[in-house]
Amino acid sequence: MKYLILILSLMSALPGFAQDHRFDPPWNTPPQSSVMFTIPGIDNVPDLYGDINDPQLVVFFAGNQFMVIDELLNAFKSDYPQYERVFAETLPPGKLAEQIDGGSLTIGNMRITLKPDVYTAGKGRIDQMADYFDRTEPYAKNKLAIMVAKGNPKNIKGLKDLAQKELKISMPNPLWEGIGGQIEAAYVKAGGENLKQTIMQDKVKDGSTYLTQIHHRQSPMRILYGQSEAAPVWYTEVHYQEMLGHPVEGVAIPDSENMSVTYVAGKLKNAPNKQAASDFMDFLLSENAKEIYKKYGFGE
Repeated sequence: MKYLILILSLMSALPGFAQDHRFDPPWNTPPQSSVMFTIPGIDNVPDLYGDINDPQLVVFFAGNQFMVIDELLNAFKSDYPQYERVFAETLPPGKLAEQIDGGSLTIGNMRITLKPDVYTAGKGRIDQMADYFDRTEPYAKNKLAIMVAKGNPKNIKGLKDLAQKELKISMPNPLWEGIGGQIEAAYVKAGGENLKQTIMQDKVKDGSTYLTQIHHRQSPMRILYGQSEAAPVWYTEVHYQEMLGHPVEGVAIPDSENMSVTYVAGKLKNAPNKQAASDFMDFLLSENAKEIYKKYGFGE
């Protein structure tokens, strides 16, 4: 372990290393192990949590809920102490749905074949997958905002400003991110189909709109590292980066142009841990869970 610490210390002293990785996740608190081996930019898997071996509960969360995981799962274990081993993922909901359909996920050299007991996503996706569940419950809400660097150097005032030709945008890919479609609808509300086409077609072609693979990590990091200058995200993502003390801020989107989402949890019909799944569904509706979500900027 002392050699690993020495190596990390030497790497951090290299020109550019500390700067290039100073905002890297994981932003959550990792579980303690006899060997702690996280290398910024190399060995770092921030969207897999907890006990992958023989878990008593497996939850697939729509990815932008990653900020609540530490407190939420600790509170669940406190309320239901019979569950000591919990595994969770916070990947894009479309990717999680593909994982449910296909039965496995590979990240790097690691293959995961765990089946979820509970899956959470926006109401629209849960409705599309209704046949998978024997119980569904809405439990939190969110709305859109625009993330910019601290001080708002490009003086972004609203969605219409994102059409500026030279402005570098980080945009969730609608192919697997539900928020992508919501943002596109907000573009139409703010500036019609022309605004949507400019940002989602013209600027994608010229490279000034970057389509993310996992927006709730990539968009903040692109802003923090100066790779993008504005990013439409869920409000909670701006709120959490500010909680972390990272140099970003949010530009509010008026209600007339904004879109909201209701998060819904679904208990899988084929859940391997049926009682644990039922208990977790009940927990999500508890005042304790609601307060945790509220702390991180979610609405009821």
